[in-house]
Amino acid sequence: MAELLTRIKKPSRRRAIVLWVALALAAVFLLFHVRDILWMFSEMGTYLSYKFIRRALVVGTLVSLTAALLGVSLVLKRYSMIGDGLSHVGFGALTVAMALGFVTADALPGFLPEGMRNAIAGLCAGVAQSPLPFTLVVVVLCAFALLRISGQSRMGGDSAIALISTSALALGVVVTSMTSGMNVDVYNYMFGSILAMSASDVWLSVILSAAVLVLFLLFYPRIFAVTFDERFARATGMNAGVYNMLIALLTAVTVVVGMRMMGTLLISSLIIFPALSSMRVFSDFRAVTLSSAVVSVACFLVGMMISCVWSIPTGAGIVGINLVVFVVCTAIEGMRKT
Repeated sequence: MAELLTRIKKPSRRRAIVLWVALALAAVFLLFHVRDILWMFSEMGTYLSYKFIRRALVVGTLVSLTAALLGVSLVLKRYSMIGDGLSHVGFGALTVAMALGFVTADALPGFLPEGMRNAIAGLCAGVAQSPLPFTLVVVVLCAFALLRISGQSRMGGDSAIALISTSALALGVVVTSMTSGMNVDVYNYMFGSILAMSASDVWLSVILSAAVLVLFLLFYPRIFAVTFDERFARATGMNAGVYNMLIALLTAVTVVVGMRMMGTLLISSLIIFPALSSMRVFSDFRAVTLSSAVVSVACFLVGMMISCVWSIPTGAGIVGINLVVFVVCTAIEGMRKT
């Protein structure tokens, strides 16, 4: 028995040593690059003089905060991939919205009255010029459809997400291939671009993010109950379906708001990474939620700084910092268990 215990303990001790050595090497690396880190902060001060950088910081901080708060509930409910699915839906809706800009009165059927054709063409041009409201409506409807399909049919939640997201992505690819002249805009939406954020986008993003935060804080006890034990919540008389729809609604709004900067392919990382990192260190729901919010905002600010100074894509830089934090939190969890 003693020999067996010794064999069991040896791998854990070795793992602890490896983790401590890795953290020590990381600390030494940071220590020898203090000058470079200080230089990055000084360079970021220069970038703050640009208006579009300040816009991105405001919107990004709010989106990171809302995504992290919702991410905890989505991960615990094993519904974390809804962010990725809705981002694909957002891509399809955006391509359709931008393609509507090519609709002219002359291209519409001739049997329609001229006034109606001009009105339809003007409406399509307005949607193409400001596609976020149209995208928001489509993504919210798809979020509700995901809940309905997964809850009232034999199809599981992951299957419903795959069905809707791949269909929307395919639609977006087809529309993009059939429409010339909008490849640059599609690229910006797919991978994010802080330069693409207009003043109207900033105001819309701030209003929607503030609304998400207010609703989350207002219904926090009920969201907590639905997240941890939905059956018990239903048994107590709570309408769990309404609060599941609320979570889906808030997630859809967050995804649409964050697509401008993070891109449709990377926005789901803001939902998943901070929650997973915090769960490696904390076990209490409130502690995980607060830690997730802090980690998300901090990773965004650092990733934003690195992307500005080193001229790398903003979304990729933020995801990279989130990955580093996740690895560190995993190492901390491993050392606590050994």
